[in-house]
Amino acid sequence: MRILHTSDWHLGRSFHRVGLLGAQRDFLDHLVRTVREARVDAVLVAGDVYDRAVPPLSAVELFDEALHRLADLGVPTVMISGNHDSARRLGVGAGLIERAGIHLRTDPAGCGTPVLLADEHGDVALYGLPYLEPALVREELGATAAGHTAVLEAAMGRVRADLAGRAPGTRSVVLAHAFVAGGASSDSERDITVGGVAAVPPELFAGVDYVALGHLHGCQTITERVRYSGSPLAYSFSEADHRKTMWLVELGADGSLTAERVDCPVPRPLARLRGPLEDLLADPRLERHEDAWVEATLTDPVRPQEPMARLVRRFPHTVSLVFDPDRAPEDPLASYAQRLRGRTDQQIAEDFVAHVRGGQGPDDAERTVLTAALDAVRLDETVREVAG
Repeated sequence: MRILHTSDWHLGRSFHRVGLLGAQRDFLDHLVRTVREARVDAVLVAGDVYDRAVPPLSAVELFDEALHRLADLGVPTVMISGNHDSARRLGVGAGLIERAGIHLRTDPAGCGTPVLLADEHGDVALYGLPYLEPALVREELGATAAGHTAVLEAAMGRVRADLAGRAPGTRSVVLAHAFVAGGASSDSERDITVGGVAAVPPELFAGVDYVALGHLHGCQTITERVRYSGSPLAYSFSEADHRKTMWLVELGADGSLTAERVDCPVPRPLARLRGPLEDLLADPRLERHEDAWVEATLTDPVRPQEPMARLVRRFPHTVSLVFDPDRAPEDPLASYAQRLRGRTDQQIAEDFVAHVRGGQGPDDAERTVLTAALDAVRLDETVREVAG
């Protein structure tokens, strides 16, 4: 069986206030063309179909058009909701849409109920695990503890229980939207940390023939059978070095697997430039970036006059301007943002406690309180967005 694995479309998202609807339409044209030309048997979309819980009408129309085109091809499509989607909104009409071969899996209660497909070698059971917010689904799934690992373990328990009752030799595919340990993140993914922990071990999916992951925006292989397709477009400059692709997976009769990357169209390359303004304007080696979306970080000790206007004359698609003056390491005016770079909310909060106490950080009980407070804020944001 030939499977096309994609995820993280984020329909409706912009790039530094530049609309991407046209680029997203080009990607969907490419997706449909790939399905047809590569004779794909099933399409998997591993969450974050939309960029937010209440997407703009233009994004909904584009999604509707994509569903019609996939249905017209007669190729089954399985989609799950991600942490950016409103599961309830995305799942509206799922029962009716399923008649057209589009299978929306947005309800955690359905984790153990597969979409059952077949080829000349027998059945393939595809299980959709939508994004599982631990505080919202723990009780429903009967998880033994709070956290992403516990709720995914409970969901996979339902998958294995269903699979155990099927005919020997039934192959299995799981779609999941999660941060799996070993994956590399980027700046454009929303934090899903709970209890100070975001990542779950890949061993959770042991025994499954293929795991189609969504959430991280870089295409990557966690294990031979556990993979992220990544987003089809770059949504932050941290993705400047990404090669945007989908996975074309061939699932053999015995569960053997081969996977090939299929490149996605690139609307415009990304470039991160750094240095004094005059150097960026004069350096002939930067000519190749003149048609790129540019993030310029200026290191001038004194902020230059009209830097954006001057940059745009050479790099018309400059969309981000950052000031990071070169200073000595001991300079007290060194960038606050630079000192925080790469640190989690938990680490920043603990550092603040140590700062106001003259170097004494939080004890275990206080650390637990800080963790609970950060989790509560993040959960409140999630609930408000879902209710949206």
